[in-house]
Amino acid sequence: MSRALARLRRRQTEGTFALQITSMIDIFTIMVFFLLKSYSASSVVNTGPTSEIHLPSSMSETSAVESLKVIVSKTGIFVDDKKVLNLADGKIAKDQTENNDPQFIKALFEELDKQAQKSRDIASVNEDHKFEGKIVMQADEGLSYDLLKKVMYTATLAGYNDLKLAAVKPQ
Repeated sequence: MSRALARLRRRQTEGTFALQITSMIDIFTIMVFFLLKSYSASSVVNTGPTSEIHLPSSMSETSAVESLKVIVSKTGIFVDDKKVLNLADGKIAKDQTENNDPQFIKALFEELDKQAQKSRDIASVNEDHKFEGKIVMQADEGLSYDLLKKVMYTATLAGYNDLKLAAVKPQ
């Protein structure tokens, strides 16, 4: 019995089998790269006065695009998190619109025009960047369509013709 046990111990220590982990590392590396490549996430960050705004819900599967952000809440209009206009319960004061064109919002146009000019200046220096005139608008679901129409009209006059409305997926 002790002979058999000694022979077994000798076989275990004299074995020629060595674990080759190089192949396993290659396999895991390929799997990690495959998973990273197949994982889809949007780099667009949805920020802003989230406590003041309740986005409408939508079943759309379209992913968000990186563009200029316009937020319309009941208290104000923001362009890239900068407040450009105060609103009183979702209403624009008469002096904030043009007298001969009541759809035109002066302060919003000035800020959007400044952002468009900044983007065009960057495009003139950097050939990888071009001004595309895109806006993602986050608007509270309780706002009137008349206000949103004024914002869209003013954005179009500032050179932003591609407008997308942000929404949340229903639970």
